[in-house]
Order: sequence, then structure tokens, then C-alpha cells
Amino acid sequence: MPRFAANLSFLYAELPFLDRFEAAARDGFRAVEYVSPYEMPAAEIRDRLQRHGLTQALFNLPAGDWAGGERGIGCLPDRVEEFRQGVDTAIRYARDLHCPTVNCLAGIAPAGADRDRLEDTLVENLGYAAPRLRDAGIALVMEPINLRDIPGFFVSTTDHAELIMDRVGSANLRLQYDVYHTQVMQGDLVATLERLFDRIGHVQVADNPGRHEPGTGEINYAFVLAALDRLGYRGWVGCEYKPATTTTAGLSWMNAWREGVAA
Repeated sequence: MPRFAANLSFLYAELPFLDRFEAAARDGFRAVEYVSPYEMPAAEIRDRLQRHGLTQALFNLPAGDWAGGERGIGCLPDRVEEFRQGVDTAIRYARDLHCPTVNCLAGIAPAGADRDRLEDTLVENLGYAAPRLRDAGIALVMEPINLRDIPGFFVSTTDHAELIMDRVGSANLRLQYDVYHTQVMQGDLVATLERLFDRIGHVQVADNPGRHEPGTGEINYAFVLAALDRLGYRGWVGCEYKPATTTTAGLSWMNAWREGVAA
């Protein structure tokens, strides 16, 4: 059965961030993930994880000015030094929070930029990050994101992510497979999961359209999650969706999986 992690950047949004840990544990989650821990001391987050018996499953490398609209800096040639400093910061937080995996967001391609140069920069940055994270006992993943939600995002398909991973050539760089983003850009979900399974380091879920909880849209999640079980996926499945009403009210889909009665 899949192991679900609450994405606290999306779920329980009506609560202050640190209060979301308790809410997630109360609803039966055993792990959490989110965009960024860097806005507060790691000790405060660690206290909430320990207090509520939660595992830190994932967070991103520092992703630039999020409030200002940036969505990662991995492909930006003028931000390489900032990226490298961010790797050091991520290692410190991941060690403190016992987080096994961090995600690199490639970022939005600047208008008119040379895409070959952007790709070379991303390959260079990932090639820098992967061995340093490996030596710290931390896995690195990269995530394609659909162009409807983030226009101009540099890596938007699993095909492009594969090409970049091939160029980097590190066993410590794997794919963050977001079912929602893949459905928007490509479809053919289970065939893609089967083909890429050995390269997948983390999975996230949301339905389409609307990016709400599984069961609210067109994706056959009973089929997709059963395929993950069949393939032997043992990692966390991050619930990175916008609740249609409230988080707790919308968890019947997950409770059905816990109880072994999912259709």
C-alpha cells in the first residue's frame, strides 16, 4: 500500500505553517513534505516532527525569490554561485531534519534565453549537487512541471528530464514523478511509470483538472496507485494538491487505501 506524505505547502492552508504538522498527524499522515524549510530555524521544524511522530520526506533546494515568482534557479547561468550555496544550506537542513531526499527545481527560462546554455547550466549545477548530497547521505531528485501552471518552466516533460539525467550521469540523481504534471503534459501515466520506474526517486499526486485530491477528476488513481504497488515502489507518495473543500473533509480517498477498500 502506498505511504502518503502530506504536502504542507498545499494542505491545511488555513493553519499557520507550524500548526499543520499536528493536523497532518491527526489525520493519519506519517510523513510531510513542503516547498521550503529555510524561512525558519530547523530546530523549530524538528520539534514539530518529533512531537507528532512525523518523518520529513522531502523539500526543495533553495529556489530563489519564491514570493517574487521565481520557481527555482537551477538553469540560470547568472545564479550558479547562489545555487552552490543553496546546496550547502539544504544539506544542513536535511541533516538536521533527517530528510532523505531533496528536489531541484530547474526554474523558469528567461525570455529570449539560449536554451542550450540554460540546459548546460542545469547539467553543471546538478553535477555539482549530486555527489555532495550523496556524500551527505541525501538523494537528489529533479521534477518536470507542466507549462500551464508555471509557464516557461524549463523542464516540463519526463523526456527532457531523462535527457538531463543522462547528461549528468549520476546514480544520485533521480526523477520526481508528479502524476498531475505528467498527466497535463503527456498522459499515458502507467506506461510512463513502468518505463521510468528504475529512475524514480519520489512520487507526488493530484487530480486533473483543478489539481484537487485524487478522485475528483479524470485520473484513474486506483489504477495508478495499484501500478506503483505492483512495481514495488516503497517511497513516499506526496499529496501535493489543493483540497476542494478542506483537507480533512477530502481525505476519504486516502482512508479507503488505508483500509484496503480502494476501488
